[in-house]
Amino acid sequence: MNQAQRREFFYRLAQQRPKPATELAYQTPFELLIAVMLSAQATDISVNKVTRQLYPVANTPAAILALGEEGLASYLKTLGLYRAKTRHVLATCALLLERHQGEVPEDRAALESLPGVGRKTANVVLNTIFGWPVMAVDTHIFRLANRTGLAPGKTVRAVEDRLMKVIPKEFLRDAHHWLILHGRYTCKARTPDCGACIVCDLCNFREKPEPCSPEFTVKFASPLPE
Repeated sequence: MNQAQRREFFYRLAQQRPKPATELAYQTPFELLIAVMLSAQATDISVNKVTRQLYPVANTPAAILALGEEGLASYLKTLGLYRAKTRHVLATCALLLERHQGEVPEDRAALESLPGVGRKTANVVLNTIFGWPVMAVDTHIFRLANRTGLAPGKTVRAVEDRLMKVIPKEFLRDAHHWLILHGRYTCKARTPDCGACIVCDLCNFREKPEPCSPEFTVKFASPLPE
């Protein structure tokens, strides 16, 4: 995929979803941080079910610490790895109070020093809360970047670095959410919905299960010069 095709790729995604947003439910930076931590190896739907019960009871570092390990675990038990997540959330809450007055820091190093917060989680917070033009590569984005030829790479970090280089700057702020949503609902893991894909004709995937449909690729395409 060349640069002109990449620009068209994101132009269409932007036309389809002018205001993309995370599907994790949150009202504060702290709530988003915890939700992203809980989303590891879990769906946004399952995390939202948990936080819908947890946040009305405890949605600050101090309130979650007051629950204690067993109290917090009782809310997280439907999630995979809930014991480890419980320990990480409690440790993170303690450090937020100790180092940052209970606030989520706008600093990559500070975020990544929190237990259970890696580069992807830090990127989600920096992008969604603070507006940084950064790319959090999850399984959807990794798959899509390689499958389409948008930014091939053998590792998550390689794909992240490549995306940061090739995505046109005017689209970089929202690219993370556009790619996740496209990967989640159209460029799906087992069988991509190529017939309903707005960027199908730009995609280099050679094993499309169905042909591209002009109905979808033309609808959001950039206008031809007069």
